Amino acid sequence: MPKLELVSHALCPYVQRAVIALTEKGVPFSRTVVDLDDKPDWFRAISPLGKVPLLKVDSQVLFESAAIVDYLDETLEPRLHPVDPIERAQHRAWIEVSSTILGDLWQLYTAKDTDAFEARRQVLDGRFALLEETLEEGPFFAGDRFSLVDAAFGPIFRYLDVFDRVVDLGAFESRPTLAAWRRVLAARPSIRDAVAPDYPDRLAAFVRRQGGHLGRLFDRADAA
Repeated sequence: MPKLELVSHALCPYVQRAVIALTEKGVPFSRTVVDLDDKPDWFRAISPLGKVPLLKVDSQVLFESAAIVDYLDETLEPRLHPVDPIERAQHRAWIEVSSTILGDLWQLYTAKDTDAFEARRQVLDGRFALLEETLEEGPFFAGDRFSLVDAAFGPIFRYLDVFDRVVDLGAFESRPTLAAWRRVLAARPSIRDAVAPDYPDRLAAFVRRQGGHLGRLFDRADAA
């Protein structure tokens, strides 16, 4: 078993994917947190894109979450991707959809005014409508079997758990299958424990620092 060290950031959803995969596989790993606003020289030297996560595998370094989780799934049991090549490709495509949604969420919480915020909310609503149409009986994305698609969407729903404090995005209205999937993922230990207990407060503070509409909603809620 190689020595595994995950270089991470406290809020990064892509880091959470790797943590969830490692936890599901039950392998020991260490975790080193870096400040991306003050990147240490050693981190700059080994991160080609200056981003997290990185996975140190003995003396080798892997970067980009998709490459990291694929490596983990190819080398460690239990396998979280489907065995069938077509299904595996479809799952990878849905993981890419999750990355697109993370970009939509970034545009949502950096939107400066209510009109821009509502425009991004509507984009997200369309994504969630597509998911509701795609999901089957559950409890997970692919039925009874937890997969890397679940690992990718768990951090997305965690964002919404925090945003729910101050705004109802309407993402789960009349979408019972999506709402049930969200609840199941929130209760999954690997997803629940992928972040520190103070994650919600850290994320709310980060959103405030963006100076957007959502940050002002958090400010008003605190002042109330």
